[in-house]
Parts: sequence; C-alpha cells; structure tokens
Amino acid sequence: MNLEQLESIIEIAKSGSLTKASQSRHVTLSAISQSLSSLEAELGITLFTRSRMGAAPTAEGLSIIQKAFEIQKKLQEIQEEAQGYANTMVGNLRLATIPGPMNLLVTAVARFKKDYPQIRPEIAEKGSQEILEDIRHDKIDIGLLIVSESLVQKNAGLVFEHLLEGKMVVGVSRKSPLALKQSVTPEELLPYPFVLYNDEYVKRFVDDFAVRYGPIDILFTTNNTDAIRSAVREEMAVTIGLDYSFINEPNNLREDFVALHIDIPKQQPIYLGWVQSEERHFARVARGFTQRLKYDLRNYHELFLARE
Repeated sequence: MNLEQLESIIEIAKSGSLTKASQSRHVTLSAISQSLSSLEAELGITLFTRSRMGAAPTAEGLSIIQKAFEIQKKLQEIQEEAQGYANTMVGNLRLATIPGPMNLLVTAVARFKKDYPQIRPEIAEKGSQEILEDIRHDKIDIGLLIVSESLVQKNAGLVFEHLLEGKMVVGVSRKSPLALKQSVTPEELLPYPFVLYNDEYVKRFVDDFAVRYGPIDILFTTNNTDAIRSAVREEMAVTIGLDYSFINEPNNLREDFVALHIDIPKQQPIYLGWVQSEERHFARVARGFTQRLKYDLRNYHELFLARE
C-alpha cells in the first residue's frame, strides 16, 4: 500500500468515475485502474463496484476510503506544521463572496498578503448557490454568504460558521428626501422603485416584504453592483441590502449613499458567515485568513454603527 493508491481511491470516490479520477490526477485510465486493482488485491476486498454508470464504493470500501481521507488530512497537517516551523505561510487562497462584504474581504486579503507575501489569493463575487456549488466541487476554499438555519440543514457535508450579525437596511441616495431620516417605514418605501441584487436571500426578503406590505415596483434586478449604485445615486430607485453592504473605506464612508433602518417589527438577525467543505482539510492559510477576517469584519462593523 502506498500514498499514490490512497490518493487514487479518494479521487475515485469524489468523482464517482475512474475516468474522471484519471483526468483529475493527470494519469492514464489504465494507471488508475491498475492502482485500484493492486490495492484491492493487497487488502483482499472490493473497494468499488464498477458499472457503466461509474464506480460506487462498497460497504467495506466506504470505511477504507474514510480512513484514506483521514491519512490525507494528517499529511497536509504535517506539511503545514513544518511550514510553521519555518515561520512562513505559503499556498493558494481561493475565496468567493456575495457582493455586500466584498470591500471588507479585499481589505482583509490585502493586509493578510502584506504579512504573508508568499500566499496567492484569488477573489470572486458570486451568488450564494454558486458559492455552495464551488465549495462542493473544490473550486474555492472559503465562501462568504448569509448563513441561515435552513441553509445549514439543506447542505450536509458543508461546515458553516457565523462571522457577523447584521440586518437588512434600505440604501438611498444622499440627495433623496429619505436621506434626512434615520429610519423608514415599509409604507414610506412603497412609492419608490427598487433595484435589487440578484441573490436568493434578497429575493426571499423582498418577497416577504411584498406579501406583508404590498406590491413593489422593481426597476431591475442584476448581479452588477455598479449598476445598482448608479441607479440609487441618480435617485432612480432605492435598494435593499445588508447593513455591512454599505460599509466603505473610512474616508469614503457613505459618500453617495445613506443606509436607513427599516421599521419592521421583530426583524430577525441575519448572519454573515463562512462555509467550507467538511470533507477537505481546512488549510493553514485558510485558517489564518478566517481569523484575520473575523477581526476586520467586527472592527468595520463597529465603525459603521458608530457613524450611524
């Protein structure tokens, strides 16, 4: 038995196919098949049932594959501990976020990169469902999104953690008459057109708002934040978003926008959190970054509240 064989069965289990596993590991199908057959012969058990539909773990295979995952994680921990002794941190850091906290994420990444110049960050802005799918398919390491109880229940195999508690607010142009207020009622908002970010949580909030208070005039829905900012800035519409969506760099804080409380009784708190895969090892780079992110998010949120 060797590490190459363990890596092969892990990849077969993840992809459900010897062909896909060979492509992922950049080896021939014959090499993957031979590696699996050799391990099965050595162990004296069948790890996978092969068919035209792919490869499915046997009952015995599931136990062996789980232990192979554990060995892989331990090897990664050994490598990272050795890096720690060398007082350095290296590796890729693949991140994705919903639009609201993007500027905070960029700030956190920049500071983290300054302390650990050998890391290689990648940042993408996506919707919640796309982030979840990318985590499942190992396209990103950490995703930032709205964490709800129902989301956790529907996504077995993923790990969620709260980072910051927030609430939904309305964003209006500083030139709008509404900007003179500290809060606004749903009834006061109904005459205004809305521009909305195309995200599942925003849609649910607005749908519930319409049911409770009446029809909403939606000017447009988009995943382009610049288009939303432009429409609000020019007083064509108002927008609904999380309170930390309106946090900018301190010198530009609320230069064009005013974020107002919405007077909705018993508005439930909303949690920004991170998500990662339960199966994959949480790399040292990712662990270190989440600690930095928690610190930055809380500091910026306190600054936002202090300026209200």
